[in-house]
Amino acid sequence: MNLELIPQIKHTDSHNFFLLSGPCAIEGEEMAMRIAERIVAITDKLEIPYVFKGSFKKANRSRVDSFTGIGDEKALKILRKVSETFKVPTITDIHEISDAAMAAEYVDVLQIPAFLVRQTDLLVAAAKTGKVVNLKKGQFMSPESMQHAVAKITDSGNEQAMITDRGTMFGYQDLIVDFRGIPTMRQYAPVVLDVTHSLQQPNQASGVTGGRPALIGTMARAGVAVGVDGLFMETHFDPSIARSDGANMLPLDLLENLLAQLVAIRKTVNAF
Repeated sequence: MNLELIPQIKHTDSHNFFLLSGPCAIEGEEMAMRIAERIVAITDKLEIPYVFKGSFKKANRSRVDSFTGIGDEKALKILRKVSETFKVPTITDIHEISDAAMAAEYVDVLQIPAFLVRQTDLLVAAAKTGKVVNLKKGQFMSPESMQHAVAKITDSGNEQAMITDRGTMFGYQDLIVDFRGIPTMRQYAPVVLDVTHSLQQPNQASGVTGGRPALIGTMARAGVAVGVDGLFMETHFDPSIARSDGANMLPLDLLENLLAQLVAIRKTVNAF
C-alpha cells in the first residue's frame, strides 16, 4: 500500500497496516473528540497510520425512526475539528451526488457505501472532487466485479481509489468474508477489511441490525494474516449507548490490546 494515497496520513512504518476507525455516526463534538484522542494516542504508540472515521449522516437505516444524524454541516464541522486538532485525515460516507462536493470541503476521504457502489453518477461525483475514494464492496458483488467500480474512479481522472470488503450476504441474516477475494481485489486497488460491519446480522425482524462483536478480533487477525492493506473498525467508549450500529462495535477500551496483537502478526507475516 502506498500511504501517499492519503497525503495527510502520518506514517513511520510503511510495512504496517493502516487503520480507519471511529464511531459509526457523529453524535456530537464531545464524543467524537474523546474517541479520536484515545485512538490517536494508541496508533501513535503502535506506529499505525490512522484515519478518523465518522458518518456525518446515516441515510441507509432500516426504520424511519432510526437515528440519522445531528445535522450535516454540524457533523462535518466536527470532523474538520478532529482533523485540525489531532492532525489526522478523516473519512465520511456520502449517499447523494450533492454530498460529494459538500463533504469534500471538510474531509480527506469520501466513502461510497456498499449498497451504492454501483451508482455510476455518485462514484464519478466523488472522483471529481479529487479526494481519495473508498469503495465499499457491495454485499451482493464478487471481488472481481470491483475492478469496474475502481475503473469508474480512475476513468474520471482520479487515481486515488481503495476498496473495502465488508462481507457478502449469506442467507437473509448473515454475512461472510471470503478471504480469497483479498488478493484478487488488491490487483485493482489497496484493500481494507471492515472487521465490524462484516460481523453484522442484518434484516432482523425488529428492523435493528444485530451483530457478533465477540468475533472482531478473529476477523481482524485473519485479515492481517492474509495481507490486507488496512483495517476498518468502528469503536465507541460504550457501544450499548451508540446511536448507530452499536451491536457490532468494538468497545474502545479493548482497542489497544487488539491492535498490539495485529501489529505483531503483521511483523511476523512481513518476516517471510
